[in-house]
Amino acid sequence: MLELRKIGLRKGAFALRQVSLAVPERDYFVILGRTGSGKTLLLETIAGLHRHTGAISFRGREITGVPPERRRVGFVYQDFALFPHLSVTGNIRFSDRYREQAGRIAWQELIDSLDLGELLERDIRYLSGGEKQRVALARAIYSRPDILLLDEPLSAIDPGFRTQIMENLKDLKRRFEVTVIHVTHNFHEAAYLADRIGIMLDGKLVQQGAVQEVLHRPASIPVARFLGYRNILPQRLIDPHAAAGHFALNAAQIRVDTPPVGDDYSMYGVCRERNEGVNHYELVVEADGCPVVVRLTKQSIDPVRVGPGATVQLSFPRSAVTFFPPAESPDEAPV
Repeated sequence: MLELRKIGLRKGAFALRQVSLAVPERDYFVILGRTGSGKTLLLETIAGLHRHTGAISFRGREITGVPPERRRVGFVYQDFALFPHLSVTGNIRFSDRYREQAGRIAWQELIDSLDLGELLERDIRYLSGGEKQRVALARAIYSRPDILLLDEPLSAIDPGFRTQIMENLKDLKRRFEVTVIHVTHNFHEAAYLADRIGIMLDGKLVQQGAVQEVLHRPASIPVARFLGYRNILPQRLIDPHAAAGHFALNAAQIRVDTPPVGDDYSMYGVCRERNEGVNHYELVVEADGCPVVVRLTKQSIDPVRVGPGATVQLSFPRSAVTFFPPAESPDEAPV
């Protein structure tokens, strides 16, 4: 188990704020966050590159004071950090200088898994961004780390090769017996790779848990906004007795003008906009003065009847709704 307990760190005007995290051994943990939210700084802190408050332990042993070179951590930076004077092979095998050489089977498995066979004697300076990223991954894994830290590792991978790399990354913890912490701003990447995920906003880990629970049950309005929820609505729309409180509503789970059989909530509104996509319509419906975004397949509505000016009934199940604490207001929550 990798444990972070109340990690605090200030760099200029930015600070990591009481970050606590527990990652089971050989888990794949993904941290989602915007650029500048502190994701890379947190990885560097785990690697031992910054002084900090709080404590870090691995396998029950505190490593807070252990120097970086003794932590058995592999690190892949977004900008690769490869050695320009070394070949691809020289970069990958760099750890041979201070650590026991990996076996031939592990070497060949590593090279094959990242499709690097034809690049081994190439000059680093003439590789594409995606090729450099694969070399950086290979170098980090070759040193046989216990913990692998990945800073936006797919950012420079060609789209056609990204799925293959993601499949390889997903299998890393089994093949190389490594605990992975991967930071990204890409939701699809996180959902595909992670055993568990965390959301980092403004230097604070604000939510963590199972992938689907975090992505579909935001714990706060700032998390909902980060995840792309466009409907953050007053609770009075579905509960006339509610004096306060807000909820997030999944636009793709709303039905329009169908009998709300089995649905938990319904409300009426006036369609103000109808925008057409490749295989869907997006409506903006005004309900009691609040705009509600609705995303529908083209097969599910009659575009002649449901358009600007039409009165419509919206219905949706409880699973489409996430309630927030009454004290939380969209006007006060940072975007």
